[in-house]
Amino acid sequence: MPVLLLRSTLFGMLIASQLYLFVRGDRALRQSRWSPRRKKLLRHALKGFFVSIFIIYITFLSRWVKADHPSPLILYALIYPTAIWSFGSLFSALLLLLAKLSGYCARWLRSRGAEQTEASESPPDLSRRMFLQTSLGALAATPILISGYGASYASNGWEVEEVRLSLRFPHPFDPPLKVVQVSDIHSGLFMTPVQMRHYAEAIRQLEPDLFVLTGDFISNSAADLPPCIEEIAQVESRYGSFAVLGNHEHWYGESDKIIAAFESAGISMLHNAHRVLETDRGPIAIAGIDDLRDGRPNLSRALDGLNPALPTILLSHRPEIFPRAAVRNIALTLSGHYHGGQVKVNVLGLSISPAHLLSPYPEGLYRLRNSHLYVNRGLGTTGTPVRVNARPEITLFHLT
Repeated sequence: MPVLLLRSTLFGMLIASQLYLFVRGDRALRQSRWSPRRKKLLRHALKGFFVSIFIIYITFLSRWVKADHPSPLILYALIYPTAIWSFGSLFSALLLLLAKLSGYCARWLRSRGAEQTEASESPPDLSRRMFLQTSLGALAATPILISGYGASYASNGWEVEEVRLSLRFPHPFDPPLKVVQVSDIHSGLFMTPVQMRHYAEAIRQLEPDLFVLTGDFISNSAADLPPCIEEIAQVESRYGSFAVLGNHEHWYGESDKIIAAFESAGISMLHNAHRVLETDRGPIAIAGIDDLRDGRPNLSRALDGLNPALPTILLSHRPEIFPRAAVRNIALTLSGHYHGGQVKVNVLGLSISPAHLLSPYPEGLYRLRNSHLYVNRGLGTTGTPVRVNARPEITLFHLT
């Protein structure tokens, strides 16, 4: 039910924003000084554009599930532009609505002031009105331009974040243990097999000792899981590959089948369980729990029988397990889920994004006593193929 409510809310916001933009655009054309013939042609074009948007919504966005990836022509000529427009125009509608409300408030305040002077009763300045309308149009277009930039940024702006940590292992690693983490791949419309193959090749070049994945392998269909597993299974690591489930696996798949698919591909799914790895510098443990909100997480069971003195890495899709992990003296917790906010703005030195409002651990490195948490920004996107100031990330840890 929460997933259905979220979908319905987002879809309703999209429809409302498009209707509002159409009404504002149609009104602007009717009040323009163009010839009647040009006005008529432009209004027909405007109607055709928004009717096309609604048709695409009905055929794609309202379904939320697809069986196969569309052809590149449909993806890049139809779906991507629609997604970019939809995300940007949502904020454009909001800006226009706020400007309209500000105008109403300003007029109300003037009407409550002193008696209008003779100057205020003079004819309106048409050049000033034209300037304001042009400025407002430019302001409304800005979110759409940013959305287009963000879609390119999400596809091509990925980076390898290198993190060096001393976890005080009894037998320090020299050279350091190389652990590669990826999260939130979101295989689907906006993460194709070709893109995943590109990421898998980049991970292979890092030559990891240990490869870990912290959930959300699919976007909105279990049909997209096989190509995801096929690509990430190509990554070879010295001590193995380990994964945990995310909320999207619970929303769109069956846990038992997903776990079996990973295991058959040689990737160990740590479902409230742990493994002890014998390395050339002594044993370390890697543990994993189910998704904190949509799964059945059990940290005690995951650590059951594990020597508390053994250096342990915990995988958890959501990072909010960190305080409990620190109490259990877990050296390093690795998480994802929040995509670094996916769309983030920096104001007065502060980062503001949905993730920063929802969690104390939106991205990056945290420390609590002798325990560390790292929250990966993920490779894929959800909801929209747009990222701003939150690059897709592969994390390379050098652990000693």
